[in-house]
Amino acid sequence: MKKQRVIVWFRQDLRLHDNESLIHALKSGIEVVPVFIFDERVFKGETRFGFKKTEKFRAQFIIESVQDLRASLQKMGSDLIIRIGKPEDEIFNIAQKVKSNWVFCNRERTRDEVAVQDALENKLWSIGQEIIFSRGKMLYYTQDLPFPVTQCPDTFSGFRKEVERFVKIREPLASPTETFEPLTVKIDKGEIPTIEDFGHAPFKKDERSVLDFQGGETAALQRLKEYVWESDAISTYKETRNELMGENYSSKFSAWLAQGCISPKMIFWEIQRYEVEREKNDSTYWMFFELMWRDFFRFMGKKHGNKIFLEGGTKDEVQSDLKNDYSLLQLWMEGRTGVPFIDANMRELAQTGFMSNRGRQNVASFLVKDLKVNWQMGAEYFESLLIDYDPCSNWGNWNYIAGVGSDPREDRYFNILSQAKRYDSKGEYVKQWLPELSEIPCDKIHRPDILSDDEQSDFHLRLGMDYPKAMIATERWA
Repeated sequence: MKKQRVIVWFRQDLRLHDNESLIHALKSGIEVVPVFIFDERVFKGETRFGFKKTEKFRAQFIIESVQDLRASLQKMGSDLIIRIGKPEDEIFNIAQKVKSNWVFCNRERTRDEVAVQDALENKLWSIGQEIIFSRGKMLYYTQDLPFPVTQCPDTFSGFRKEVERFVKIREPLASPTETFEPLTVKIDKGEIPTIEDFGHAPFKKDERSVLDFQGGETAALQRLKEYVWESDAISTYKETRNELMGENYSSKFSAWLAQGCISPKMIFWEIQRYEVEREKNDSTYWMFFELMWRDFFRFMGKKHGNKIFLEGGTKDEVQSDLKNDYSLLQLWMEGRTGVPFIDANMRELAQTGFMSNRGRQNVASFLVKDLKVNWQMGAEYFESLLIDYDPCSNWGNWNYIAGVGSDPREDRYFNILSQAKRYDSKGEYVKQWLPELSEIPCDKIHRPDILSDDEQSDFHLRLGMDYPKAMIATERWA
């Protein structure tokens, strides 16, 4: 029997399609009250090492996503109630105001999010209400797996072997088609904040950015259409995924996936349709492969809990040679290490909130393996800056690179010079982000530290002044 009024709490699921909590709410309540809370701890708080929890790029992207969600709900005869504060307080107050029966939401599994939903659940119990959780945020449903989460393999290859051939991926749920019942209770809808409300100055997107990331379900579905159907870029994804420049070397779906503007199941089934109607090859499979990686890191977060955030990672192996060195960290963050491939990637991140997967692996390896800085500091900086930050993917990847996570190889290490020559052979990427090196020829661009005084003069460059001297001599990787 339907209850009179229920709340649907949008979190990292800012979409109408394939949204289980929304569908359940519509089936369970006569009147549905959609709510989104800008958690003041996330948008105004700091990390352990003093970074803003959410820097301007992701803050803007989320604001745009919420604007798009509100517009979509308004077309359905509804609206989105907006508040800034603590969700456990704000939703509790709304529940009291509208006299709801239940709160529906998609369950989160990482530390901060779990604390919030637990606190809200306890408060709702005090007034005879409860949270109804849904779990449809991944490719695979926990109940469909051939093992309990506690026995999930700790390596991706093991996970893939167990699930790929034997577990069917469910089709995404359709968006609601019927208009919402009008609310018979008055409640202030609230205003969507600006980034200035969170302490950020307005900014213009850098023209060098690989993509004009626009938040929201509308933009996410348009990107899916462009990447798969209009450009056919998915048909060459495996060959281009390690490139560094241009909007279609990779899908860039990650930003929309992180905020739930698009469902991973939606992407999977669109790939399936593409394979039937146009082409099936290694590249179309590899996109599915990457979506499996995303699920794997989420299952690691479920299985190991807070361990993914701790110094010893999921292996419980603290690396005693890593230090909390803020001075080295600062040079790395600012792209002033004197190693061009590292600096170019770090400056792209600082200017746009995005970096290629190849770049992320290299800069992480450099920080941990070459500079011997605590990997948690790098993970927190990424958490702050990345437009596509996702807790499990970010911390899982840092666990992996640092050697305290799911990597079956011992002491994984990236040869920065070899990587630079392989993925930026002409130095075009480095010169785009380090214009002070623009006159250095491509055969020397990745090793300015070995330039003679005469060569520096010829290239209008003075090491230590125009560009930093190398913190790590490139001879190390030669």
